[in-house]
Amino acid sequence: MNLKFRKEIGQHIETNQLSYLFIIVLFIVGLIFGAVIVLAMHFTQKQDLLFYVNQYFTRIDEQQILINSDLFKSALLSHFQYLLIIFLLGLSIIGLPIIWVMVFVKGTFIGFTVGYFVQQYGFKGLMFISTTILPQNLIIIPIYLFGATIAMLFSGQLLKKLSGRRMIRFTVEPLIQYLLVFVVLFGFCIVAALIEGYGTSYLIPIVRQFIN
Repeated sequence: MNLKFRKEIGQHIETNQLSYLFIIVLFIVGLIFGAVIVLAMHFTQKQDLLFYVNQYFTRIDEQQILINSDLFKSALLSHFQYLLIIFLLGLSIIGLPIIWVMVFVKGTFIGFTVGYFVQQYGFKGLMFISTTILPQNLIIIPIYLFGATIAMLFSGQLLKKLSGRRMIRFTVEPLIQYLLVFVVLFGFCIVAALIEGYGTSYLIPIVRQFIN
């Protein structure tokens, strides 16, 4: 069964490789755009942002925000909401460009965050990113990109059916498959939230001391 499942996944990705490539490229363009924004920021803007970052670190030093269960719930809710929006947009034809915007904005946000810390703290900033942001994103980013591509493909299928000259009978099977895919993705979100809530939160104070 596992071999058959992996084979079906491989065939699916091979058949829709251009769609996956489009979403990946869109995300990478967002990463680059976010990094460019950091380079284009004025000195005063960087100083204002650095002030808020230092406030965040101060609260970490005072142990005001590192409550693992709260971080886990917050991360899980954030991931669920993001995927749920993508899922609902995939059910509507007009939601297709919004999915593209969400992928681009997510890439921009991550590119800006990484670019800012690296520019401000150099190698120490890269260490902070690698230990506190990278671990959960190694799971959650592929989930977002896969979910966005699936939603885009499903929305495209709806468009073809509605714009076709001949009346095509709608079946519930594709919808069930679409729903099951997102249920699995929601399950992976729990893993990413656990890493973020109970793994990286433990590393943040340690890396914070290293940065100092």
